[in-house]
Amino acid sequence: MSTFIQTLIVGLRLGSIYALVALGYTMVYGIIRLINFAHGDFIMVGGYTMIFTIPLALAMGLPAWTSVVFAILCCALVGMTTELVAYRPIRKKGTSMTALITAIAVSMLLENLAQAIPAIGPNPVVASQIFSTGGFSIAGVTMEWTTVSTIVISAVVMVVLYQFTQKTKLGRAMRCVSEDKEASILMGINVNRTIVLTFAIGSGLSAVAALMYMAQYPKVYTTMGMMLGLKAFVAAVLGGIGIIPGAMLGGLIIGLVESFTTSYVSSSMADTFVFLILIIVLIIKPAGILGKNVGEKV
Repeated sequence: MSTFIQTLIVGLRLGSIYALVALGYTMVYGIIRLINFAHGDFIMVGGYTMIFTIPLALAMGLPAWTSVVFAILCCALVGMTTELVAYRPIRKKGTSMTALITAIAVSMLLENLAQAIPAIGPNPVVASQIFSTGGFSIAGVTMEWTTVSTIVISAVVMVVLYQFTQKTKLGRAMRCVSEDKEASILMGINVNRTIVLTFAIGSGLSAVAALMYMAQYPKVYTTMGMMLGLKAFVAAVLGGIGIIPGAMLGGLIIGLVESFTTSYVSSSMADTFVFLILIIVLIIKPAGILGKNVGEKV
């Protein structure tokens, strides 16, 4: 029983991280129908930003986790710059295929650019302790405060973001642009400004995901966002890409599948089961668990 509870806790922790990253994919895809494969590398940007700003936060007498504020600002800036420089020209003149290729190119650019910076380089960097150590016991299983913080932060972000998109003026503008860009323009919505702000929010979330990842795995390296981003993309598609609750659901499912496969089958088979479930779900329900099949006009 204790093994089951421990596996469940690890799955929820992993799923919370995947869900946060999946939100970035969901927000961007929902508004401009672009799979931003560079989103995983924004996590790397956030991780290195915290590596360099944690000493600054500690010197100011603040907890190490407050460095995430600098990481959010940095990731948001990188996300907005990426949209303005790379994606906006493609949206105006390119096709969906050229946009996809551009996203992959941006991902490789960020990784190689980071390796070329002398202060970063190709070797992993060990991160400082983010949250306080210790925890409490449940049914004989130790629940670390880091795990509790990860799950709680993820849940709070999900709820706040969902309420933001439903209740605020900018959130309603995002949903309007997602539904119909031409009608949004007629309604007086600045589409380009809305898209840039969507990138800023989605990229800022990647910094929060980096914080949670570093709290569990205190190591930062230039390719850290590659597999993490890929699994989060799977989670977004599984739950229904473009749907915020779908990102949460998909992330938790992927985390639980990976955790239980590692514990009860084999750690080498964890990724296999993750992608196998994705294939099965897409065969049965191509739009994802919470997605709806929408007919395409011809």
